[in-house]
Amino acid sequence: MNANALANRLNSLSVQRPITVLGAVVIDVIADAYSLPWRGCDIELQQQSVNIGGCAFNVALALKRLGLETQNVLPLGQGVWADIIRNSLTQRGMRSAIETDEGDNGWCLALVEPDGERTFMSFSGVENQWRASWLDNLVVQPQSLVYLAGYQLASPRGEVLVDWLENLSQVTPFIDFGPRIADIPEAMMSRIMALKPIVSLNRQEAEIAARALGVHNEVQSLGAAWLAHYGSPLIVRQDSEGAWFFDEKAQGCAAPFSASVVDTIGAGDSHAGGAIAGLSAGWSLAESVTLGNAVASFVVSHRGGDCAPTVDELTARLKLANEGV
Repeated sequence: MNANALANRLNSLSVQRPITVLGAVVIDVIADAYSLPWRGCDIELQQQSVNIGGCAFNVALALKRLGLETQNVLPLGQGVWADIIRNSLTQRGMRSAIETDEGDNGWCLALVEPDGERTFMSFSGVENQWRASWLDNLVVQPQSLVYLAGYQLASPRGEVLVDWLENLSQVTPFIDFGPRIADIPEAMMSRIMALKPIVSLNRQEAEIAARALGVHNEVQSLGAAWLAHYGSPLIVRQDSEGAWFFDEKAQGCAAPFSASVVDTIGAGDSHAGGAIAGLSAGWSLAESVTLGNAVASFVVSHRGGDCAPTVDELTARLKLANEGV
């Protein structure tokens, strides 16, 4: 699907499959760093901004901007950070299905190097203190797509989330394991993969997955081994080279969209948001991954991770791309 074809399809986005987005909303303190710090050093940072972040929030925002309503399960606590987050969600017309008085929300220091690469140092809050009682009253309809991130699954309370997933009926998890993929115990990974989730990985995470499956770090070899071992759809994001996709029906590489990279914060999350939007609307995996590529290319061209495009903004960008601008 080229830029023009994708632009023409955007108005068909609608929620055919309900969406639940579960995970963290935190504060991101974003700063430019001329290099990463080393032990014993003292480097000067240039603060960019203080944003609302967290993988699940970025996904929920991308879906909201694309016009799709979701059930957002983003624990909100009580405290300075939680108050900032709560006010920001209200201003964006968003809300969380879970509020608690068990503590404040966490925050993250994101260091952005000159080439746009980012490094996170995170402080956990209520977003990683999952309770079965929080989840008991949630209504997740059959055929729903349920987004989760590896940060929550790898947390000390990750088993609570897996127990909850296993008791849902006829849903499809969409999981972005992120850098915590190596921290998830083997037994828990087996339980997660038995649910046949759609999994999205970046290059580094794909290397970890390839080693775990005992195959060469080559995307097509990984895709074949993944399908043979798990029988579950896989997306492998390769930045400016597009994104590969594998399921029982098709496999291939969805073409990238050009971008002038400012920073990569939220790139994987926004890709997930775009892909979930397509899947919810009944698009194929290939079409959905292409939409994810387009949304991510917009986000990396802007500062911060909370800058996902509206349908109109994405349409305009795609039309310019089709004209070679």
